Amino acid sequence: MRVIKHLCLGAAALAIGMGSALAADKPTLKIGYVNGWDDSVAVTHVAGEILQSKLGYTVELKPVEPAIMWQGVARGDLDATLSAWLPATHGEYFEKLKDKVEILGTNYSGAKIGLIVPDYVEAKTIDDLEKYAKDFDGKITGIDAGAGVMRRTEDAIKEYNLASIKLMPSSGPAMATALTRAEKAQKPIVVTGWIPHWMFAKWKLRFLEDPKKVFGDDERVDTVANPELKGKAADAAAFLSKISWSGEEVGAVMLAIREGAKPDQAAKDWIAANPERVESWLK
Repeated sequence: MRVIKHLCLGAAALAIGMGSALAADKPTLKIGYVNGWDDSVAVTHVAGEILQSKLGYTVELKPVEPAIMWQGVARGDLDATLSAWLPATHGEYFEKLKDKVEILGTNYSGAKIGLIVPDYVEAKTIDDLEKYAKDFDGKITGIDAGAGVMRRTEDAIKEYNLASIKLMPSSGPAMATALTRAEKAQKPIVVTGWIPHWMFAKWKLRFLEDPKKVFGDDERVDTVANPELKGKAADAAAFLSKISWSGEEVGAVMLAIREGAKPDQAAKDWIAANPERVESWLK
């Protein structure tokens, strides 16, 4: 019996050692996401946690600006991103780099960018901004200069002849703060924004109608990888190609982070509460 016991213990130790060796052999994966975009933070931390806890990878999450994110994936400095807004918002980046990246799949459908107002605002269309310019102090509260939605807004100001309106760059968090203050005071405000975003769960908001389609139609958020990922981490690439979720699911993680949870903890909590959903991505 002692011999059998020692053999069993030895086999267990060998298995553990082999498992550790296999884990050690796995490459470190670098995932890029858009700095300051709440939906990007949410999906990236959920994916990163699954790659680490379920598939045994060491993962480095890199917050970067969109242009750097795309260039990083194309060069191989980043292995993947789950934050590719296509076909419009990041369309310019994709056109330049499409021969150097690979779309693995869509992780969110029905995404949209545009100009957003609280429901109590009188303006209904982008055209109306000129008419109600004084109500908005002649400004659109934007996010980071150079972001896709900011470039589209600059185009919209020209296309709709909004001579009395200026686009004011800030950041994602600063835009949300301005919206929070306006909502609290019930004052008119127009911001550059997108869905999925936690603010749609918190307030009654709507997009200004865009009959000229300057902001394009509904978009999707794709997972894009460096072509070498499948060769060096096939199971990771397979998982990343399957991950997809609804606005309610991503919104739950975004709201948890907004309410004070650290992104990694919000991701862990969501994964623990949704085991079947996670398992479907790993099959």
